[in-house]
Amino acid sequence: MAAPAPSPESVERYVTAHCTSPERTVFTESKNPDGWIATDLVVDVDR
Repeated sequence: MAAPAPSPESVERYVTAHCTSPERTVFTESKNPDGWIATDLVVDVDR
């Protein structure tokens, strides 16, 4: 018997940033080829 597929919440995902021009950054999420966000303003996040 095959193991059940992991739930979407348990799958590890990564967000990457791609600089398409000096003024534009596009963010993509791993394992989600249909989802992306483009922005002209990016700020640093402190953790």
